[in-house]
Amino acid sequence: MFPETAQCLKTAAPLFCQSLSLKALRRLSSHGGARHVQPRRHFGVSRCLTAKVPPPRRPRERVEIPGLETVTYGERMHYVPGLSKPVNPQWERDYKDPRYYRAPPAHEMPLFKEKPCFVFNQRTSALEGVRQALWLTKTKLIPGLPPQLLSVTESPANQIPDQDERVQNAIKHARFWDTTEERPGKEKYSNTLLHNLLHLCATLQSSHPAIGRRILSEKYSLAATWKRGEDLFQIRGQNGLLHNCMDPLPEVSGKQEVSDTADHVLETLYPVSPTIDLQQVQVYKEELNCTGFRGDYPYPHAHTLYFLEEADAGCKLRPEQFRAKMLMFTFGNALVRAHKLYGSQPQRVLDRPITVQAVGSNGRIFQFLVLQLNTTDLSGNDGIKNQVWLDEDVELYDFAKVRPLIKKKQVKVPAGLTGYKPEVFSKFLALYLHGAV
Repeated sequence: MFPETAQCLKTAAPLFCQSLSLKALRRLSSHGGARHVQPRRHFGVSRCLTAKVPPPRRPRERVEIPGLETVTYGERMHYVPGLSKPVNPQWERDYKDPRYYRAPPAHEMPLFKEKPCFVFNQRTSALEGVRQALWLTKTKLIPGLPPQLLSVTESPANQIPDQDERVQNAIKHARFWDTTEERPGKEKYSNTLLHNLLHLCATLQSSHPAIGRRILSEKYSLAATWKRGEDLFQIRGQNGLLHNCMDPLPEVSGKQEVSDTADHVLETLYPVSPTIDLQQVQVYKEELNCTGFRGDYPYPHAHTLYFLEEADAGCKLRPEQFRAKMLMFTFGNALVRAHKLYGSQPQRVLDRPITVQAVGSNGRIFQFLVLQLNTTDLSGNDGIKNQVWLDEDVELYDFAKVRPLIKKKQVKVPAGLTGYKPEVFSKFLALYLHGAV
């Protein structure tokens, strides 16, 4: 090769490579690729900083051959390569240490039963909602609240002075004033609003002395047991705020209305099983009935249960499942009281029905429920049924806005409280005054 040719090749090679790289970049950019290709950077980061958990080690499978004895390094008291690891017996302490307690298998526990028990707790989300709760409790549903109960607040003597103004101030306090942030969370303002409304109702104690025979309780544990068909059911857990009283609530419906419930036909859930979504356990006590209070508690009668949708941040129920939870725990409180008064055996129609109320809220929408327990004979679908009155999805107000809602330069919702409905608080007050008028 001539020297001139070699010199030309040396100068042309870099230019040729540069033109190829430019063509490749143009091809990438024309197809949507990156215009600037940068080299990847690899940093060495330890596992603890990347928050990666090492995979669990797989235990080595031990092969036992009959007739052959495994040679281990147990007698030498140190590790020896080539010899197998000795199998030592489990060391047990001669004292009790709760940090290292290991529960025995379920079938070895003294309370183990072959027949399962279906448990409803405060986090149970029943698939069929109220329909499923009605079948489990053998209850007849009546829409709305009893008329004789709503007529209590029609009298001016049973109303709070400046009622509407004070209720609106209670709502504004919960939604706007009781916070250092821009707006309080639903969990906070729903709890604040409930206590504000209860405080307003308690101001009528001077004209209704029976209100002083009540007390509020929270974080109490309920346990109720009953049989439905061949299955055993239990209600366990904490349901929220309970209003206890010294005197029981009067019956809502008379004997004739109670006897008419025998003609009511319960709605079946076929093909869905009524026990769906209930916790199935085999370690339980068969006759477990506990109100959560001692036998000499001076306020033994449950008056009203108050539920909050946002009380448990780890479990948020849909409205239908939330109403089913209200019905089940209201029924549980009434059933436990019936067992205390009449005994768990035999199951019977109650001479004096037991009435328990419930109120559910998320800070704006309220659910009102009144249950009357007429019978503890829940095994079959025939005979006297229990009764429940349910008024659902009642809005106390429409909006409570910190800032106005503006769309297309028009104010759709002004700032502040709008759409207050005074008849909803009248229902709340009627349930509170029930038994004190």
